Amino acid sequence: MYEFPFELDDFQKDACNYITDGKSVVVCAPTGAGKTVIAQHAIHLALEKGDRIFYTTPLKALSNQKYYDFSEKYGSDKVGLLTGDTSINRSAQIVVMTTEVFRNMLYGTNFGTVADNLTGVRYVVLDEVHYMNDEDRGTVWEESIIYCPTNIQIIALSATVANADELTAWINTVHSETKLVDTDFRPVPLKFFYFDSSQPDKILPLFTPTGQLNKKIKPEKKIWGPKRKKQKSHVKDIVRNLFEQDMLPAIYFTFSRKKCDEQMEMCANLELVTRGEQAQIKQIIDDYIAENPHLYNNRHIEYLLQGVASHHAGLLPAWKNLVEKLFQKGLIKVVFATETLAAGINMPARTTVISSTSKRTDSGHRMLTASEFLQMSGRAGRRGMDEIGYVVVVGTMFQTPEEVAELVLSDANPLESRFSPSYSMVLNLLQRFSLDEAKELILKSFGYFSSGSRLKPLLALQKSYDNELKEREFICPFKRSDEDLSAYDKLRHLYVQNRQTYKKICKQERSKNRPLPPEAVKFGQETKSMLNKLHTYQCDACKLYKKHSKNIEVIERIKVRKNKLEKEIDRQRDIFWNKFLAHRSVLKEFGYIVDDYPTEKGIMTAQIRSENELFIAEIINSHILEGLTPSQLAGVICAITTEDLRIDIPYIPFSEPVRKTLNHIRNIRRKLEKIQNEYLVEAPCYINPYFSSLIELWVEGSEWEDITGQIDMGEGDIVRAFKRVVDVLRQFTTISNVPEALVFTAREAIDKIQREPVNID
Repeated sequence: MYEFPFELDDFQKDACNYITDGKSVVVCAPTGAGKTVIAQHAIHLALEKGDRIFYTTPLKALSNQKYYDFSEKYGSDKVGLLTGDTSINRSAQIVVMTTEVFRNMLYGTNFGTVADNLTGVRYVVLDEVHYMNDEDRGTVWEESIIYCPTNIQIIALSATVANADELTAWINTVHSETKLVDTDFRPVPLKFFYFDSSQPDKILPLFTPTGQLNKKIKPEKKIWGPKRKKQKSHVKDIVRNLFEQDMLPAIYFTFSRKKCDEQMEMCANLELVTRGEQAQIKQIIDDYIAENPHLYNNRHIEYLLQGVASHHAGLLPAWKNLVEKLFQKGLIKVVFATETLAAGINMPARTTVISSTSKRTDSGHRMLTASEFLQMSGRAGRRGMDEIGYVVVVGTMFQTPEEVAELVLSDANPLESRFSPSYSMVLNLLQRFSLDEAKELILKSFGYFSSGSRLKPLLALQKSYDNELKEREFICPFKRSDEDLSAYDKLRHLYVQNRQTYKKICKQERSKNRPLPPEAVKFGQETKSMLNKLHTYQCDACKLYKKHSKNIEVIERIKVRKNKLEKEIDRQRDIFWNKFLAHRSVLKEFGYIVDDYPTEKGIMTAQIRSENELFIAEIINSHILEGLTPSQLAGVICAITTEDLRIDIPYIPFSEPVRKTLNHIRNIRRKLEKIQNEYLVEAPCYINPYFSSLIELWVEGSEWEDITGQIDMGEGDIVRAFKRVVDVLRQFTTISNVPEALVFTAREAIDKIQREPVNID
C-alpha cells in the first residue's frame, strides 16, 4: 500500500487493500470522511505501474477543481482534463473528466473508438456516485458502469446511502468482483444546535446529554397573511452568536438566491474580519481581478472585504471561484449558499447553518430528505482543524423541533435508479448490438436489478390479495361449487325479474277488466316452472346461502383488483425495456432505424447529446439552419436549449431570421410531439427564446454590461444558457453528416461566444 504521511482510518485501509488486490470497490462514507485518499491510492498504483486512471465527477466545476489539485500534486504533465468544452492532455496517465464524457467514450462517439479511448486504463474513479439519484442525469452513472470493460477496476465513491449493499451487489453482477466498504465514521463528529427566535441571544443544543430533545427549545409561532411577509430576519443574531462562540467560518444554507444576497448584505457590518485579514482579502481580490478584469465592477466586492459572501448559480463562475478561494483560506467567515454548494465542492467549514428543514417546491413546502440534510450538515467540521463540527438548524413556522430532531436522527435515503433510455442510447446500442443483445444490456440496469425492492409494496399487496382469496374459500355443507351457486343465483335473479313483470301485466289487465292474453298466461306458467326449478337446488333451503353468495361477490372484486395489480407489476418490471421499444418505434417512424440498424441519419443522431437528440437531428436535417449568420444560429440554438423557466422574463425582440426559423422549428416540434405522444415517449422539445436576443448581441460584439443591463437575471444564468449553446454548436462540428456550411458557421459562432466572462470556468 502507498505510504501516506498520516495514519489511515480503518475503512480507508480496507478499501486500499481491495484495490491493490485487483478488486472493484464501493466506498460509502459520510461527507468529509476522507474518501479522496482512496482515489489517491489508486492514482499512485497507476503511476507506479505505468497504467492510466480516469477520475470522473458529476460537475464540470468539480472536474476543474480536481484537475488543478492533481496537477499541483502530481505535476501538470501527468494530468489531463476532459469536459464538454475543454480538452487538455487527454492521453495523460491521470485524466479528470465529467462522468458524462466517460459515458460518451464508452459509446465510442465523438472521442474515437472505445479501444483507443481506454488504452492503458486500469482504474476509473466514479466520484459522487450517489448522483445516480439525480432525476435528470442519473442514467449516465448506470450506463458508465454497465459499459465499462471488466478489466478496468471501478472505484465508486458515495456519500451515505441506505442501500450501498444493493449497489455493490449490482456492480458485482454487471461488471466484476466488487467489495463494499461502508462506514458511518466521521473524523470530526457533529454537534447539533437550534436557533429559536424567541431567544435571539443564544443558540441552544438540540439534544440534552442523555439524547432527549432539549425542552428549552420553543416552536416558532405560525403567522399567516400580510404579517408573515414582514417577519423579522434573525440572520444577524445567528451570525453574531456564531462569531461570539468561535463557531466561524460557516456555510449558511438557504433555498433562495435572492435571500442569499439579502442575508449577505444584512451581515456586512458585523465586523467579522480583522484589519489584517481585510488587507489579505484586498490583495487576493486585486490579483484575481487583474487576471479577470470582467469582475472589476462587481457589486459584491465590498461584502468580501467584510468577510461575507454569496454563492449560488446566478453568479458568474469566476466570481464563485474567488469566493471559494477566499473561504478555503479562512478569510470569508460566512458564505450564504444554496444547497448546490453541498455537492462536493471543497469548502469545508467549522459550522453549517440550515435555514430551514423544509423547502418550497412547485407543489408546496416539503421536508428535506435525510440524504439532503446529511449532505448539507456534512460540510461542517474541518479535518485536522476542528475537534467538533457544528450544525445549527434555524427554527421556522414550517417545522417543529420534534420534526427537526427526527430528521437529524434519520438514516440516509436509499439510492434509486433514474435509468431512462433515450434516442441516442437506442441508436448507439443498435449500432453495436442486435435487438436481443440490447435487451440484455437494458436488463443489466440498476433499475431492473433493484426492481425487487421497487416492486416490494406491489408484491406485498399481491400477496395480501392471495391470502384474502385463500381465507375466503367457502366450504359448502352440500359440497356445491361456486359455479353451482352462480347458476342458482342467475336463475333466482331471472325468476325475481320475471315475477315482477308478470305481476305488472296482471295488474294492468285487471284495471282494464280484460282477461290475460295467451302469451301472458304462458309467461306466468314459465315463471312458475322457474320457481319449481329453484326449489330443486339445495341452495334454496340453505341457511348459509346469503353468506356464500356475498363471498363470491367479494372474491370477484378482489380478483378484478388483483388482475389490475398484476398488469401494473408487469409494466413496472419491464418499464425500461418498454421505454427502449417506445423510443425505437419513434425512430423507425422518422426513418432513423431500418431493420433494427441505424440509417445514416440515425448514426448522426447517435452522436448528439441533448435532452431530445431526435429534435436536434430533425432541425439539422431540415436544412433551415444553413442560411443563418453566426449570431442568428446562436439565437436559434439558444431557444431550443433553454428549458422552461418558472419566472416571467420580459420579451426582448430578436432578429427576423431567428423568428422565421423558430416558426419552422415549431412545425417540426408539432410533428415530433404527435408521434412521441402516440408511443408515450416523454422527451422535451424546447423553444424558449428568452436569451436569443442577448446571445445575438453578444456574438455581434456587444459588451457584457450592455447584455446584462437588458434583463433582470443572474449573470450566472445567462452564462449557463450561452454555454449550453456552445456545447450544442461544438457537437455540430464533430458529428457526422452535418453540412459543411453549417459546421463553418457553428465554429465562427463558438469563437465569438467564447470570450470573457462566458469562457471562464
